[in-house]
Amino acid sequence: MIDFTSRLFWAENLMWRLKIRRKPEFTYQTIVLTGAASGIGRALLNRWSSRPLRILAVDIDGQPLAATVQALATAPAAITPLVLDLSTPENVDRLFDEAVKALGSIDLFMANAGFAYYEQLDLADWSRLERIFRVNVFSPIYAAVKMKQLNSSRPYKVVMTASAMAYLALPGYAVYAGTKAALHRFAEGYRLELDDPDRLALVYPIATRTHFFAAAGPSIPVPWPAQAADPVARAIISGIEQNRRAIYPSRLLATYLFLERFFPALGAVVQWPDRWKFKRWLRRGGR
Repeated sequence: MIDFTSRLFWAENLMWRLKIRRKPEFTYQTIVLTGAASGIGRALLNRWSSRPLRILAVDIDGQPLAATVQALATAPAAITPLVLDLSTPENVDRLFDEAVKALGSIDLFMANAGFAYYEQLDLADWSRLERIFRVNVFSPIYAAVKMKQLNSSRPYKVVMTASAMAYLALPGYAVYAGTKAALHRFAEGYRLELDDPDRLALVYPIATRTHFFAAAGPSIPVPWPAQAADPVARAIISGIEQNRRAIYPSRLLATYLFLERFFPALGAVVQWPDRWKFKRWLRRGGR
């Protein structure tokens, strides 16, 4: 017969095993940051520049990148700019070569580069579809695998900027949402292959008040709600250092994802205003 002492021992042992233990923090000294010249990328660069880090800042647009890096010339961080189009494997390979030369090693790869289309999808254009998938999907996945090859058992982290649209698509953004949903499913599967699943994290920002949406098309309506880039950057850095796998800069999105489990029709309610804005955009001549 099990006495009280034995019962207490097994109860304490069970509680210890079930206890949610805090993950060890992720520390880093070297960073590759893509999409560094604007929006979330620039906000991240501004915040990281205040620390004694070594950063390779990458962007396809040379002038904005040069201006951003020049503005941070006196900051504690050592920032190296690199102008590069990440839509080809050859250029991503070159990015890694340049990163190893400039940084020696890569602790953190922040795959933030990407773009969106806002459109009525009624034209079968293979090259247009391929272009966005090359940048938004193929490039970050390719970089994640290269980070594994480069670092092997050495601690590292890859962070990809996904989107709230990985969970909830909006009209006009069908293709863009598809690219972010692809990253979401890739991450779920790839983590099962990694010895340490925390090596891959995804960020799910809501609409961010930057020129990102303006670049998607003329006079497009910005989804609601929207955040400024700096709070998003702050949440990303906090999530990275807490070693999270999923980072939700907006509490509204986290709340929606919780409630949607119990009220599936909530998604249609949230999508309705953007359906109305999309139809209005079309009536005004948008394509």
